[in-house]
Amino acid sequence: MPDDTLSARIPPTCPPSISELLHHAWNHDLAALKPLLSVPGRASVQEPTTGETPLHAAIRSCSASTTSQSGKDAAAAEDDDEQAKAVVHELFMSGAIWNDVDDNNETPGCVADRLGLKELYALCVEAGVRAELLFGLLDGYEELESDDGEEEEQGGGGSKDNAEAPGVPGEDATDEDDIAAAADAGELEDFVQGDRAFVPPKPVTNPDVKSEDYLRADLTYSGGKLVDSSQNGVMMSWETSIMRASVDVLLPGSAPGKRILNIGFGMGIIDGMFAETQPAKHHIIEAHPAVLEHINGPDCKFGKEWEASGPTEGAYKVHAGKWQEVLPKLVEAGEIYDAIYFDTFGEDYSQLRMFFTEYIPGILEDDGIFGFFNGLGADRKLCYDVYTQVVEMHLSDAGMDVEWKELDVNMKDLEKEGVGEWQGVKRRYWTLNKYRLPICTLLH
Repeated sequence: MPDDTLSARIPPTCPPSISELLHHAWNHDLAALKPLLSVPGRASVQEPTTGETPLHAAIRSCSASTTSQSGKDAAAAEDDDEQAKAVVHELFMSGAIWNDVDDNNETPGCVADRLGLKELYALCVEAGVRAELLFGLLDGYEELESDDGEEEEQGGGGSKDNAEAPGVPGEDATDEDDIAAAADAGELEDFVQGDRAFVPPKPVTNPDVKSEDYLRADLTYSGGKLVDSSQNGVMMSWETSIMRASVDVLLPGSAPGKRILNIGFGMGIIDGMFAETQPAKHHIIEAHPAVLEHINGPDCKFGKEWEASGPTEGAYKVHAGKWQEVLPKLVEAGEIYDAIYFDTFGEDYSQLRMFFTEYIPGILEDDGIFGFFNGLGADRKLCYDVYTQVVEMHLSDAGMDVEWKELDVNMKDLEKEGVGEWQGVKRRYWTLNKYRLPICTLLH
């Protein structure tokens, strides 16, 4: 469990210009903090060794104040909470970065969640949503950075020995004086850059896989998993229960005779389940040459014989190619589906958004259901919660409604990097014990 004490988070070696700001945030001293935030970037200063930001400090200090609130009346305790929320809000409004990580690989939201500070956690989620929506508006949408994906939910909370609010170390010069002196000397840029000298924990591996690189990579089917040549997990058998639940909501009662479209064959887990319902139409879009070769091999039941077994010509079909190239042809042909599932690899959220914004309204039956594998930000709870709200808003913009069905994920063999289900897989891309299954329908 991380050491959440003041002395551990803001050590004596911390530069005075950073220490003063962090102490004011820790003490929830909004009046003293506001003037120090006038320079852009100061809301996101970081202690050089611990990575503590003002947001981390303002939230973390609540763990100590919580333990001391037993001696306070309800009004005083509520006032402490309101002061903390006011400081966190001011920091966000001053440009504080919502997903900065410290030396424990925790964002401010991770700290709030670990300490059970629900209202402060909600403020962090709201800030993340605002930031990601802004990226989207600027057409610069970038997937949430979760760094190395190590699980940050460690339980419990810290406390400090002294129940009273810690004082700010005495300094002859104030942070404002330092800033003014740096500005007069023409060194303001260097001054601000020094505020970000902390080096975050290095990711175990680089999780980013570009679509074009993935499509060129060799793939291996073995041991209940599909991995690329870099040992990235493309699809794994532990996802089977999620796929089963997805089929159950996409095809209530496993009704036969439905028209189904699946984008991304992978191991064929969900397509095997779809096939069991005896659909009237079952189309699959798959882009990777190795997967297409597997489909036409002896170990897969979705090859040429399966295509020929359809009730009508073309009813059962594997469309080879990227969905971005195949779908316009299906739209032009007037294809309509009752159930659509989307699970690709090596594509960021912008592609999923484009799919449900530009194509779903034209190919989904009025009473049809659309779903996707919801692994958005799934290596960090904060990111998962942020993406949930972002997706809801973008689906609404696209004329769709979404309901979430929460599923328990058995973490027995998923808890540790490199062991259990993750043996032979480079990156643990799932860390959460809950899965939010999306059930998307057209608004009428």
